[in-house]
Amino acid sequence: MKKETVAPVRVESFDLKDVRLLPSRFRDNMLRDSVWMTSIDVNRLLHSFRTNAGVFAGREGGYMTVKKLGGWESLDCELRGHTTGHLLSAYALMYAATGSEIFKLKGDSLVNGLTEVQNALKGGYLSAFPEELINRNIRGKSVWAPWYTLHKLYSGLIDQYLYADNQQALKTVTKMGDWAYNKLKPLSEETRKLMIRNEFGGVNESFYNLYAITGDERYRWLAEYFYHNDVIDPLKELRDDLGTKHTNTFIPKVIAEARNYELTENETSKKLSEFFWHTMIDHHTFAPGCSSDKEHFFDPKKFSKHLTGYTGETCCTYNMLKLSRHLFCWTGDSSIADYYERALYNHILGQQDPETGMVTYFLPLLSGSHKLYSTKENSFWCCVGSGFENHAKYGEAIYYHNNQGIYVNLFIPSQVTWKEKGLTLLQETGFPKEETTRFTIRAEKPVRTTVYLRYPSWSKKAEVLVNGKKVAVKQKPSSYIAITRDWKDNDRISATYPMQIALEATPDNPNKVALLYGPLVLAGERGTEGMQVPAPFSNPALYNDYYTYNFHVPADLRTSLKVDMKHPERTLQRTGKELKFTTEQGDVIRPLYDLHHQRYVVYWDLQSK
Repeated sequence: MKKETVAPVRVESFDLKDVRLLPSRFRDNMLRDSVWMTSIDVNRLLHSFRTNAGVFAGREGGYMTVKKLGGWESLDCELRGHTTGHLLSAYALMYAATGSEIFKLKGDSLVNGLTEVQNALKGGYLSAFPEELINRNIRGKSVWAPWYTLHKLYSGLIDQYLYADNQQALKTVTKMGDWAYNKLKPLSEETRKLMIRNEFGGVNESFYNLYAITGDERYRWLAEYFYHNDVIDPLKELRDDLGTKHTNTFIPKVIAEARNYELTENETSKKLSEFFWHTMIDHHTFAPGCSSDKEHFFDPKKFSKHLTGYTGETCCTYNMLKLSRHLFCWTGDSSIADYYERALYNHILGQQDPETGMVTYFLPLLSGSHKLYSTKENSFWCCVGSGFENHAKYGEAIYYHNNQGIYVNLFIPSQVTWKEKGLTLLQETGFPKEETTRFTIRAEKPVRTTVYLRYPSWSKKAEVLVNGKKVAVKQKPSSYIAITRDWKDNDRISATYPMQIALEATPDNPNKVALLYGPLVLAGERGTEGMQVPAPFSNPALYNDYYTYNFHVPADLRTSLKVDMKHPERTLQRTGKELKFTTEQGDVIRPLYDLHHQRYVVYWDLQSK
């Protein structure tokens, strides 16, 4: 029997299928993502799985007839199979977000192929690598994150069921759950603690989700089995014990605790989730909304010393956005939406190369560095996998609702259908190039409800019009402007949010600052001098060049900026209607998400005017 959320929630998400993106930079990213993910042959995604199980029909789909995936999906990589899991999710999300049958067909084919492999392997086990890797993990031997990889399959199959109504996916993933239960139930507590020292991603979140879908207590037991004492116990005590630990091993485990709270109303899980989120945002997050240096936490007192070429692992931001959605549903707190917007625009939107559709592993914040993109055939890093999902699900956090009304959190051209109210809300805007967003109501009959317009913390003196008449805005920034009335067909709302230039200094160095315009982090163009082939792309012959990459920053590259501290807006002059600014020093400064194929500066060395 399905287990519903029992914890009280302030708001709920709309189903992704009820939201459609309209032309914008976000939709462009989504379309580029869709081209890439549909270009990958299902047989290629299944090849390592079929090799593991010995499942080939003659040579069809076999070693000699399939072009094998490279990088982290190579047959000699212990993480092989994780991209297939991510794409299961991405196909399902893209199907929900667009309604296009191609994504349904790709997902169905992939699920059918994986089911064939599972049947051949017997016992419910399903993976691209032998079960011996799991056995090695259980014995405490060196192995690269087998449960992390399986988590992607669990999550992907669950998403296929939830977003694409694939019933076979549910059957396959429950068999995987049964295998895991039978595998782990007999093990001792000492063995459990030894095993989970190895990175396991968010597999416990998947087990909570499987429990929610089926009501089978064995899956809840599995979720609790992966409770990582060393990570979660300090958070239960509301202690920042993050040290220099691996960032993206923490965030998914906290997401699992958030899911536990929703299903059991465990207040401890709620408090530690909220504590962790605020600790991350307040002490461990860079201006673009990203976190980590070389994938790890660091001492916030040395913040400015960690502006390297390896900051901002994309998977960390991907997971922080997931956690943020949980917390927002509990609280309806606009500050959470502020963070979501910051990270979405400055990291996720700019993760994708607008020319090729390739994506980055890190968001380098070393002054004079540049983004380093994946290759189409030979990367398949973790952040490529989460990247497939990132650009498929922009619609999931624009709107929320409760019994009182509809919440508008993001100013992205889109349309949402609120079926229960018989109401459609159309949002049209050139934001962030312009400060105004416009809404049109579609309704067959008048609907009395409240429209909650987010009043971002970065704006002042917001102006709202309903059908051309000014509405008194009594709320302050970091809240919601609530408009309650009987809404009729073709009613119109416009909201204008003035944007200002602001400075954001590193916590340890007031003279190291980032420039912001509204929610946007700005970056200075620094050209291509010294960029060596294959830059800005990864070397396809290497697994981990993103981790050792030499950015060859020219020694004479200027990273300083003269700023009027009392009036930072005087530092920049906007040129035309585009988001392009200049300085008296001759700098060209644009949103970070628009800086591609060249060097840039985000954090400047401050020179007071």
